[in-house]
Amino acid sequence: MQIEIQLSEIEEKIRNGYVLIDMRDEVSIQYGMIPGAVPLRMENLLQNAGQFRQHPGVIIYCTRGENSIYAAEELREENIPAYSLAGGYNAWLRERMQQEIDTNSVKKEEIERGIQKRWHKKLFSPFAKAVKTYDMLQDGDKIAVCISGGKDSMLMAKLFQELQKHKQKNFNLVFLVMDPGYSPENRRVIEHNAKLLGIPITIFESDIFDSVLGIEKSPCYICARMRRGHLYSKARELGCNKIALGHHYDDVIETILMGMLYGGQMQSMMPKLHSTNFEGMELIRPMYLIREDDIKAWRDANDLYFLQCACKFTDTCSSCQEDGQSNSKRLETKKLIAELKKTNPFIEGNIFKSVENVMLDTMIAYKQDGIRHHFLDEYDKKEKYTP
Repeated sequence: MQIEIQLSEIEEKIRNGYVLIDMRDEVSIQYGMIPGAVPLRMENLLQNAGQFRQHPGVIIYCTRGENSIYAAEELREENIPAYSLAGGYNAWLRERMQQEIDTNSVKKEEIERGIQKRWHKKLFSPFAKAVKTYDMLQDGDKIAVCISGGKDSMLMAKLFQELQKHKQKNFNLVFLVMDPGYSPENRRVIEHNAKLLGIPITIFESDIFDSVLGIEKSPCYICARMRRGHLYSKARELGCNKIALGHHYDDVIETILMGMLYGGQMQSMMPKLHSTNFEGMELIRPMYLIREDDIKAWRDANDLYFLQCACKFTDTCSSCQEDGQSNSKRLETKKLIAELKKTNPFIEGNIFKSVENVMLDTMIAYKQDGIRHHFLDEYDKKEKYTP
């Protein structure tokens, strides 16, 4: 009896009562699921095997169709008809891309109208507010809008296009994509979504993935630093004086909390920074005030699908395992904030405002320009408190 099932067979199976199960981790699922699928991790799948006996069978998928085969075999040992989707979620995504080719122009117009109307308050207004509040744009700027291929950077590109239409500032845009060694299928997804959204991307190659391949300690951190440097270098080569990254409000508050809980320090993700290694270059984060839930809602309302991560190391079924990204410190922090919000609906805003209302007189120590200052340095010079 065959254990793999092809995409062409799914619809009929589901009509006949089969259950479609997504066994990927939480982070991957947040980037999109096959419509009608039920999220269930491997261990929970086996624990709840009995409930599937009332159905004709089960179809399981993971990222690439590798770990789902093992899951299907486990269920079959329990006498439950189970199949693995050949190629997994990535295969479904490629099929969907092919179906969208003939509707590109219509889709682009719908998305742009949505940003002007339905999503104006939730997305464009906070985007424009961040640009104004933190003085991110000046006349004559040429900005490299850095696109990784995810929902955040793709939306940022569309919002920049909309902002340019308003002509309040005279600036130019380059939509920059760095290919540090993506798999061919991931690169096709990025190129397809850019074409679908009407974003004229400029792609350049680097060998960063190969460079960090043998690094065991903090390869993601080193990779991120190297990618930032390559983006600065290419942007400057193209005549840009700024690069724009797609970090949003939730990234900011999670970074603040992660620094306290895991790094033992109080710091924030700044809305803009001067580059220390590329003179005259600046980094800006115009999505700074946009909530991630609103980005997800925009993505889902427009029926858009993006890969979780185009990195060659996470573009495997490793993310289906317990030691994958589901255990990352950022996800832990995200869950903690969600839990705290249940009893305090203002928790997110309070975390954000905490770095705007720092009382230095109540700080035991702080660093400025790399120099450490301690409260005892000036303690005896101040007037003594008299009750």
